[in-house]
Amino acid sequence: MRAGISRRALLQGGAAVAAGEALHRVGFAAVGAQPLEEVGYGQVTLTSTPHLAQIENVRTVLMGLSDDSLLMPFRKMVGQDAPGEDIGGWYQYRADYDYKKEDAGLAPSATFGQWVSALSRMHAITGDPALRERVVHLNHLYSQTIATEYFAKNRFPAYCFDKLVCGLMDAHRLAGDEDALAILERTRKAALPELPGHAVDREVTWRTRKDVSWTWDESYTLPENLYLVSAQMGAEGGEYREMAKRYMDDATYFDPLARGENVLGGKHAYSYVNALCSAMQAYMVGGSEKHLRAAKNGFDMLLAQSFATGGWGPDEMLQAPGSGKVFESLATSHNSFETPCGSYAHMKLTRYLLRCTREGRYGDSMERVMYNTVLGAMPLQQDGQAFYYSDYHSRPSSGDVAGSSNKQGSGGERVYSVHRWPCCSGTLPQVVADYWINGYFHEPGAVWVNLYLPSTLRWAEGEAKIEMEQEGTYPESPEIRLRMKTSQPALFGLKLRIPAWADAASLEVNGSPVPMTVRSGFATVQRRWRTGDTVKLQLPMKPRIEILDEVHPETVAVMFGPRVLFALASELVITSKAHVLAIQQSARDEWTIQSANAPVKMVPFTSVGSRAYSTYLNMPG
Repeated sequence: MRAGISRRALLQGGAAVAAGEALHRVGFAAVGAQPLEEVGYGQVTLTSTPHLAQIENVRTVLMGLSDDSLLMPFRKMVGQDAPGEDIGGWYQYRADYDYKKEDAGLAPSATFGQWVSALSRMHAITGDPALRERVVHLNHLYSQTIATEYFAKNRFPAYCFDKLVCGLMDAHRLAGDEDALAILERTRKAALPELPGHAVDREVTWRTRKDVSWTWDESYTLPENLYLVSAQMGAEGGEYREMAKRYMDDATYFDPLARGENVLGGKHAYSYVNALCSAMQAYMVGGSEKHLRAAKNGFDMLLAQSFATGGWGPDEMLQAPGSGKVFESLATSHNSFETPCGSYAHMKLTRYLLRCTREGRYGDSMERVMYNTVLGAMPLQQDGQAFYYSDYHSRPSSGDVAGSSNKQGSGGERVYSVHRWPCCSGTLPQVVADYWINGYFHEPGAVWVNLYLPSTLRWAEGEAKIEMEQEGTYPESPEIRLRMKTSQPALFGLKLRIPAWADAASLEVNGSPVPMTVRSGFATVQRRWRTGDTVKLQLPMKPRIEILDEVHPETVAVMFGPRVLFALASELVITSKAHVLAIQQSARDEWTIQSANAPVKMVPFTSVGSRAYSTYLNMPG
């Protein structure tokens, strides 16, 4: 990418107007084939240190919570005895809760289903029987509390139902809980009387005599998991599929997006991006090409208002084109990106889009978000402290920002949320577990490598059993090595994602250079593979400049490979194009750039620690 190019320029030609797309279907055939298959959680052994540290953190926290604490809000809301310790925060139930006066009690039990889902995914990764036993036991205890009264007392009945669907679905398919689908059906019947019956946009009143906090439910996100569980249930999943169709937010969201109309402005960021995952499942399970167009267009509109990190939605709001609100947020907000929740939605969406379109740019976006946001999240704490917002505050501020959870100043900081057990404590374990399924995809005759992480993938190609080991320290270094081990020679294509920024990528097989043609962001090596065959991919990295938008070309981020480099400075850093391009690496994961006043250290988000930083620099024209 040339220096100074904006993210919006990258989208020209990618954000196709939906009416002009030709989508020819034979089964699933938007690109002429079935969607790529996800690999199973257990097919991958991941050995990347930062990724393993994150999953060990969330596993330890979730396994350390007592059964009684986790069931307490359910039991209280249905009038049962509720012994044990109340863990507090958003998770606790308080009959007298007042959103104007207090924080604890906002979303009682909301993360329970997400935690069951994450534990199920971790069991699929590790095979640890203790994880399965915990999942089955928690579901059994929860099944004793199922009642419509729980949903009637809940500010967010659709939100909580959605998480329970996800948890029970994953418990069935990944942890082998034979009772999970029966528990799910009982849950659905208990929830139905307290659900709106159709998608209701956020902030729209649909229950009488309730304060405004009761309008913050997210029924428009329900279809994703309803479609998924309907596919899991096969012929018995018809009611779930019909329910999914009823909750598609077509009139105000998907229909205009499918027509190419940008309706993102003013919408709650995480939930409406997450709703694009429902559009993808309406295509992948329901066969709706309209919803594929809506998701593709919505994603491109989102990218056009994203930060260099891939994050979006300052103060949890999406912005209208040309509003200038993203730039303004650099001086007015420290709540720049709702990190675990936003990255979970973003990485699901890009996974679905990549599977259906086979376009590497979706993998590029997933990689950017992973390295520059969630992989640098602070660890979840046993008392419910959680990392919520990434902070991109990069310009002098005139004072404190109402509602911000972060210390004010002209730079950003990594800090814990003022909330305990917030929504991001639910999504962090899920997005961390999904590292195992985001790296590779498969179709008959080809394996696709999306993320370059030290790992081993195991799969079958016909009668051949294959292990492919991936080595390297990318993105710290540009070299990736893949080594094959096969039970017998096997003919298949190896599809390697070549990032858009990698201008001089090169490829060797068994030490010999291989001509490389990149199509839609992937290079293909087709051959009969044998044990010992080795592929070496080089993705050379050099500094580049990415402007915030065309109106503010002086506001720039410094990129190196897939990572943003953050200036370790609390004041605005003023530099020049020449200085950016002359940046020097001074140590592992540390660079030095010359500013107008003095040299400034720059590091990736995963190395910021507790130091103040600036995401954007000032580069006068």
